[in-house]
Amino acid sequence: MLPIFNEESNLGPLFERIDVSLRKAAIPYRIVAVDDGSTDGTPRVIESFRSQASLEVVRHDVNQGLGAAIRSGLMEAVRLSAADDVIVTMDADESHTPASIARMLDAIDKGFDVVIASRFQEGSACLGVPAHRQALSVAASVIFRVLFPTPGVRDFTCGYRAYRVSALCRAVEKYGDSLFEFDGFQCMVDLLLKLRGAGARFAEVPVVLRYDLKQGQSKMRVFETAARTLHLAVVRRLGL
Repeated sequence: MLPIFNEESNLGPLFERIDVSLRKAAIPYRIVAVDDGSTDGTPRVIESFRSQASLEVVRHDVNQGLGAAIRSGLMEAVRLSAADDVIVTMDADESHTPASIARMLDAIDKGFDVVIASRFQEGSACLGVPAHRQALSVAASVIFRVLFPTPGVRDFTCGYRAYRVSALCRAVEKYGDSLFEFDGFQCMVDLLLKLRGAGARFAEVPVVLRYDLKQGQSKMRVFETAARTLHLAVVRRLGL
């Protein structure tokens, strides 16, 4: 499941890398692409790939933010899936390497419900990531591990994850419409905390983040996102 906003230059290569990686591993797949109000050539690139793979498209007329795209994409993916299927969420800017998917699925097969491609596992690397972003990721890891100790989780903020569909369905049943409450990047942290509350079992695999492959500037407002994520931590720790 790919949340997408103005990724015309990154999307074609990413589609190809996903296809090559999953075909090589003999993993059948379907892509759910959420076009969150793109204003560049993203819709054209998405349409051009329909002939190469099974592709479902969800479109927002205007940009609604990552949280809305994650909500729309995951709910559509759940609708299309069987209980024993797995949904993988990735960024659409080429920073997430599709080669990690096979390793994530191996962990799911061992009985875990959510597998995170983690920056804090041995063998991980971050290429082209600014130092201040790496520092903020480390700080977030420390804060959430202290406030919300969760077996198997060190990286609370990376959105590159594999979810067992049955675990997502349990979270939907428990939280209903409040499962997705935030429109910004902190939605990924909140979703993980709610899956924790729904009894999910977690694991991590190492990941190589390739920010050096991204075309165009990041859409994340780093310090605003950090402030909102810290606010989320306080709110959830207080049980609000």
